Amino acid sequence: MADLDELRTLIAAARTGSFARAARQLDVSPALVGRRIATLEQRYRIKLIERTTRAQRLTEPGRQFLERAEAVIAASEALDESIATEALSGRIRLSAPTTLGIRRLPAVIARFTAANPGIVFEMSLSDRRVDLVAEGFDLAVRVGNLPSSSMMARRIGTYHFVCCAAPAFLARHGTPRHPEELERARCILNLNIVPRNRWTFLDPAGQPLTVEVGGGIEIDNGEAQRAMAIGAAGVVYLPRDLVDDDLAAGRLVRLLPEWDLPTLPIHTVHPSRHLVPRRVTAFIDAVTDAFKTITDAGACPAADFEGGA
Repeated sequence: MADLDELRTLIAAARTGSFARAARQLDVSPALVGRRIATLEQRYRIKLIERTTRAQRLTEPGRQFLERAEAVIAASEALDESIATEALSGRIRLSAPTTLGIRRLPAVIARFTAANPGIVFEMSLSDRRVDLVAEGFDLAVRVGNLPSSSMMARRIGTYHFVCCAAPAFLARHGTPRHPEELERARCILNLNIVPRNRWTFLDPAGQPLTVEVGGGIEIDNGEAQRAMAIGAAGVVYLPRDLVDDDLAAGRLVRLLPEWDLPTLPIHTVHPSRHLVPRRVTAFIDAVTDAFKTITDAGACPAADFEGGA
């Protein structure tokens, strides 16, 4: 009979496409990954994974075996859930964008782990869209409209933006009175926005106006943009979470206050499966409560939301 750790190792190796990445995901050595898969191959007398110096791939028997292995692990997790006590335990692997991961999520995680000391929490911060299945994450917090997929999503909040600059910058260059004046201003662009040089504003009637901006500084990190703006390097278009304290302290000044900026939805996203571990659903509930969502979109397929990057 196959050992569950061996099956989990095969699943991780197949999903990540690498023994080394599977080892990092499972927190074991690459050699142990290789030994566990070799043990499976010897026990069942089939070749599961073909490996070369450059790549690896599942054999046809390997693909069939993987499907059965995933079913066994799912059944094992279902059994654990059915007899679980009130105490939550296990590891939660979360992917989140940098700003939310720095500004909002630490307090939520601190409270959640204090209330559930059996939880081991692992958070990876990145503004790229990670592959949850291939990289072994339990869930992600994502900002923006979601593309169609088989993932399950729950809207938990709204992401607000603000256009601002330092008082010293405005003293030297003047304060813009209309968004179109930003086309001639020195702006700090966010490489994570597509396209990076187009900023959208909403007039008092809610009609959008998009302006093309530039300025010679382009950065892929919000904290670095914030620091550049405080240093009077230019105008920024940033998440309000990132600069609320600076606006309150006068280090930055909100520009064009009569113009609103578009907002983006915040979702939790997790792979679709018959049974989501209680620790994951409990954490999603905790994040939803902390973000104080006005309307709860509930759990629904990600495809139900407007597609986007």
